[in-house]
Amino acid sequence: MATQHTAVVPGTVHLVDVSGAAPAGAKMRDGIQLVPRPSDDPEDPLNWSRGRKMLALAMVVVYTFGTGLPMTLQYSILADITADTGISTATLVEGTGYAFLLLGFGCLFWQPIALTYGRRGVYLVSTLATVPLMVWTAYSKSGGEWFAHRIIIGFFCAPIEALPEVSIPDVFFAHERGAMMGVYVFSLFGSNFLAPLIGGWFNEAYGWKWTMYFGAIFAAVAFIIMFFFMEETMYFRQGLEGLEDEQDEIAAAATTTDAGEKGEKSSSSSQTVSESPAAIYVKPTLAQKLAWFRKMDGRPTYQHMLKTMYMPFIYLYQFPIVLWAGFIYGINLCWYQVLNGTASPVLANAPYNWSSGLVGTIYTGPIVGAAIGCYWAGSIADKFTLWLARRNNGVREPEHRLWPLLVTAVLGAIGLIMWGVGAQHHAHWAVLAVGLGILTASVVAGGSVALSYNIDCYKDISGDTTTAVILVRNLMGFAIAYGITPWYTNMGLQNCFIMAGFLALGCTLTFLFMTWKGKDLRRASAERYWKYAAESSSAH
Repeated sequence: MATQHTAVVPGTVHLVDVSGAAPAGAKMRDGIQLVPRPSDDPEDPLNWSRGRKMLALAMVVVYTFGTGLPMTLQYSILADITADTGISTATLVEGTGYAFLLLGFGCLFWQPIALTYGRRGVYLVSTLATVPLMVWTAYSKSGGEWFAHRIIIGFFCAPIEALPEVSIPDVFFAHERGAMMGVYVFSLFGSNFLAPLIGGWFNEAYGWKWTMYFGAIFAAVAFIIMFFFMEETMYFRQGLEGLEDEQDEIAAAATTTDAGEKGEKSSSSSQTVSESPAAIYVKPTLAQKLAWFRKMDGRPTYQHMLKTMYMPFIYLYQFPIVLWAGFIYGINLCWYQVLNGTASPVLANAPYNWSSGLVGTIYTGPIVGAAIGCYWAGSIADKFTLWLARRNNGVREPEHRLWPLLVTAVLGAIGLIMWGVGAQHHAHWAVLAVGLGILTASVVAGGSVALSYNIDCYKDISGDTTTAVILVRNLMGFAIAYGITPWYTNMGLQNCFIMAGFLALGCTLTFLFMTWKGKDLRRASAERYWKYAAESSSAH
């Protein structure tokens, strides 16, 4: 079945009608083909009103902040936790590394459940579990206890890493994904940057334990909002992205054949042939909307759900593009870890001697940078992709989305060098804040582009390939969490960050190879992709 599609390159879609000759079955908006093609069901998330779609995106943001902010409140108050509990700072940082590790591997458990029984329930379980775990954090008395709740919270909060990347394509079309993915990535990194700022000042006012209690309260409020306003976006649609034109031809041929048969019958019989009744779509009740999980018709089988728990490892081996997307996202996470690993040691000591509240305030620069990076990799990248598609006879290639990385590669290097050299020479704190802001703009944009590129290439298995991307990303983040302290202490801040800057530049510029050979890699993987996509579709 899959072999008949091998001539169709995964990810290559006709997105813009430049000639006015769009396929007969295409649905258009402002000259842009709607990909994936929405059904006639008014409850299809792709058919929701703009307000309803934006509410769904807002709930993803609420979830991301509701779990991302509480679990990162400790970044700017590690010294106070150490002073009160006797747990060494190195142990506290190591616990954070374990949390990142479980944030990746936990996706192997949660993602298949979300793809089978619904996104809403997984979001709610994740957020609710954060509440008691943050309370437990406030009672930490030993390194083993700290490791335990960091590991468990990493597991329960794992959906923050991969599930929004599924929820957004559930609701938005291909030409909108970049901007909406940028909002999510901004929320992900923004929550992590806002947390130290809040945590630092909250700690000075109420102490580190009440800072953890605040995290529990914040997660509880997020849970209540989501329980009443988050809708299920899971929808099992017929057909695969990129094959709409082929499916239209098959449907047209079937209709012609059916019409011919009806004509023959009507000429030999006086009986009236009635048309098939139109499909009846049922609007879910309030009780169904508030249910945590749903057993929808067409959902994957239990056996297929179990299979998807190990498929991400296979995809990493069989689809080089997925591995590369994970590498780009991972290298950007590394620079984020570098920021968190050095901000407090640099600013809490001479000549700055900042309090935990002031250390948290330095994250204002990264928050502004994250917003700029979100806009660059989102709205600007979407418009640029449409412009390139129009120049390419209306055909969008996923590689069109990669060109914004040319700017982020340079910005990442500049930001890292400004931070390291500035800290080494005791530059004014404003120089350091600007350097961190520039670095964060690069980090957020790079991560957003990598996620969008992965989805654009392999949309119909993106639930699993996103998990694969997150595994690579978090393994790299886990490694750098251990390596950053000896790296900058042995080399010195200046040499360490000059090296990091050129590493960031070189790693990100690998996108040039993908713009050259990316389509060839997708073409080479076509038979495997359509096979897996068909299996995933037939399992529904």
